[in-house]
Amino acid sequence: MNWDPSLQTAVSDLEVESIEVRGHLWHLRYPLADDPSQHIVVATTRPETMLGDTAVAVHPSDERYKALVGRQVRLPLSGRLVPIIADDYSDPEKGSGAVKITPAHDFNDFEVGKRHALEMISILDLTGKLNANAPEAYRGMDRFEARKRIVADLDAQGLLEKVEDITHAVPHDEKSKTVVLEPMLTEQWYCNVAPLAEKAMAVVRKGETKFVPENWERVFFQWLENIQPWCISRQLWWGHQIPAWYDKDDKVYVAETEAEAQAQAGAGVSLTRDPDVLDTWFSSALWPYSTLGWPDKTPEMERYYPGSVLVTMYDIIFFWVARMMMTGTHFLGRSPFHTVLLHARVVDEKGQKMSKTKGNVVDPLTLIDEFGADALRFSLAVAAAPGRDLRAGRGRVEPYRNFCTKIWNAARFCEMNECEGRADFDPAKVTTTLNRWIISELVKTEELVRLGIEAYRFNDAASALYQFVWNVYCDWFLEFAKPVFGGAEGPAKTETRETAAWVLDQILLLLHPFMPFITEELWARVAEHGLARKTPLILADWPRYAHDLIDRKASDEVNLIVEIISEMRSVRSEMNVPPSSKAALMVKDGDNHLMAMLERYGEAFERMGRALTISPVAAFDKGVAQFVAGGHSFGVSLTGLIDVEKEGARLKKEIARLESDIAKADAKLNNADFVARAPEDVIVEQRDRRDEAAARRDKLSQALAAIS
Repeated sequence: MNWDPSLQTAVSDLEVESIEVRGHLWHLRYPLADDPSQHIVVATTRPETMLGDTAVAVHPSDERYKALVGRQVRLPLSGRLVPIIADDYSDPEKGSGAVKITPAHDFNDFEVGKRHALEMISILDLTGKLNANAPEAYRGMDRFEARKRIVADLDAQGLLEKVEDITHAVPHDEKSKTVVLEPMLTEQWYCNVAPLAEKAMAVVRKGETKFVPENWERVFFQWLENIQPWCISRQLWWGHQIPAWYDKDDKVYVAETEAEAQAQAGAGVSLTRDPDVLDTWFSSALWPYSTLGWPDKTPEMERYYPGSVLVTMYDIIFFWVARMMMTGTHFLGRSPFHTVLLHARVVDEKGQKMSKTKGNVVDPLTLIDEFGADALRFSLAVAAAPGRDLRAGRGRVEPYRNFCTKIWNAARFCEMNECEGRADFDPAKVTTTLNRWIISELVKTEELVRLGIEAYRFNDAASALYQFVWNVYCDWFLEFAKPVFGGAEGPAKTETRETAAWVLDQILLLLHPFMPFITEELWARVAEHGLARKTPLILADWPRYAHDLIDRKASDEVNLIVEIISEMRSVRSEMNVPPSSKAALMVKDGDNHLMAMLERYGEAFERMGRALTISPVAAFDKGVAQFVAGGHSFGVSLTGLIDVEKEGARLKKEIARLESDIAKADAKLNNADFVARAPEDVIVEQRDRRDEAAARRDKLSQALAAIS
């Protein structure tokens, strides 16, 4: 077993982390017993373990050593004789082709030792110090202290051929980061889990339990198909104690209770309980039903087992997910859940794994104190794209605090404009184009959100909500509605108020799973202003709308106006047009129907797009920035608003800078060495920067062409 000398316990292979460190490879000379003038060279990264060697292995087909097989070497420093054996484990292409075999301190050597019936000599105690099996000069020394002494002694005797500086993977305890001894010969309790693994795999093959994303099924099967007996004992100070007792002759009695063990042993036999405890993951494997009163048939067991969806991170498929499935199918005949949803790893803002050593741990409570729980929840939902790490940090959460503020301000705006909901409001009966448009967009959004949740693509659902609430409802609908709210009383104003209130209610319903606190608060606030609530928001039904609420004509009309105004704003921004200046909007070959529609929205164009006039033209003159929207050609006259030559020079300079940035990014991304060595987050960041720069360059190139 892997043994942690710091924690003084066995450690599972799954809890061993291989860390790349700088070290040395020592090449040692082992003299032949019958001819000390000759030697065989072995290489090791742990020279202290040579004191426990019980053989030197060479490959059976290695011509260099065929004559040596069956002879012996005298082990340096101890003088013990060990055989030279032939075994396929030795690789003729690596090092000298000869390897030292230390069965008690290496997993592979242990298997070689079993094949050749070699002696198993452990030269380390459980604290990592050399024990009585080592020569007296080294007994009691720490393994690393002994390493230095042994190397010096070998060198003094002319038995150190050379030392190489290398970088190699060294196993560490994942928790304590202690260099583990692999392995130590210790007595442990094992569970033969192969039969349990078959049951767990069967429920996945039948489709009774599914993995999302599905590709993780392959990882699940790969591990279970090659599963080894599970070491379930640990030498820890807390946990479920091993149900085993020993008599004075070390005969073991395994039972559910001490009384049962005593009955097995017989009256008068003194028993001592095994001090070991069950592996934490063994106890955790029982969690889905042990928490419900199992093995008793409780009402909770009847109601809550099996559960539905397990949401967890991919890195504990082996530790927990598979083990819950193994024990659940074994003891209860059913998997504990029908779906395993594996989310990505939460990392810091730079994409680095959080580490106390690095000091980059993001404390969610700190983020909640600063930005609110809703903002943190929503930021993680938006980032939960399959296959990508979830980045967390102030910069990632702050925009969604602003989103919360946007929702709150929209509710206040509706309240100030007397947008009160009606219990009998019927969205199918609204008549104005603006209101039919926002209802259409709401229906489309609900479908996107519902499908996203049902497919466990929470990022798609959250993104759809963000787009609708911020951009569609707040930035466009309420802006379009301002003149209506400020106008004369009448049916259109009443309908718009009621529509605004009803759509806000639907927003709260859709947002509630992602942002429960602000939505519940606003739900209650609306109730204070006249609209009775049957239940708290958390108990309200999910909204479902008739598909015929989507008005294609209204959607096409208002979306075209939104697109035109957006393009006008973009042109003004790119050309550095002063915000206070108004510019003429021109329509190339605009027919009467199009012009009439644009005129109906004249106030919106003037207020939101800073349009001075709207007029049809046969062709665009120089100094007109052009764009296409809805298949129609539009232009914004820049005459008298900017210095065209100066603006053209600025655009050219900015385009050249972006071209340089793109070239630098391409040079890195096309460099195979960079891609192989750079962390994944750095590569993703380079690609994102490159794509953003290319999109910006193309936009500015279009702007330059428009005024050239």
